[in-house]
Amino acid sequence: GFGSTGWRYDWSEEESRKNLLRTHTTAVSSRTLYDIAQHAKRSKDGFKPGKYFSIDRVFRNEALDATHLAEFHQVEGFIIARNLTLGHLLGVLQEFFGRLGMSGLKFKPTYNPYTEPSLEIHAWHEGLGRIVEVGNSGVFRPEMLRPMGFDDDVSVIAWGLSLERPTMIRYKVKNIRDLFGHKVDVGMVKSNPMCRLGYE
Repeated sequence: GFGSTGWRYDWSEEESRKNLLRTHTTAVSSRTLYDIAQHAKRSKDGFKPGKYFSIDRVFRNEALDATHLAEFHQVEGFIIARNLTLGHLLGVLQEFFGRLGMSGLKFKPTYNPYTEPSLEIHAWHEGLGRIVEVGNSGVFRPEMLRPMGFDDDVSVIAWGLSLERPTMIRYKVKNIRDLFGHKVDVGMVKSNPMCRLGYE
């Protein structure tokens, strides 16, 4: 294909056909990107830049603790345009998380099979007195975009985060299980005002 060495393991179609609970929403973004590429091919106007978002439930094989759940809600966003860079991604993340009331973000390089470069996003949690990971991000690899038919200068910056961890930080909740799951205090939910994230 496009120079990718992938995970360097033997591909198994049988393994790929097994059912698995969704661990992230990148499949939704990939399908949306494919639809955008097909529309661009059919349209007389061609490719148009855009911003896209999704929210859905995902499942992980996690040990439950104050910051981890086996299932949570993933918020995913991506921007598709010509010549986007890591600098654009960092600027979008600062603005996005800033609007959620989080500043002083920290970024840590990581590996994702579908983005390069890839970054974990970390923020200070006042209630826990430590930095916690709040999301993941990156620039989509050409191996993801070129087979769909996008021009070489079309790029995608993307990020994903749980809905629950930023909510913990915003409202100083010390245990994520107080927000989601069978131990949620319904009385607390009914007695608190709707979450407005600083907007009146």
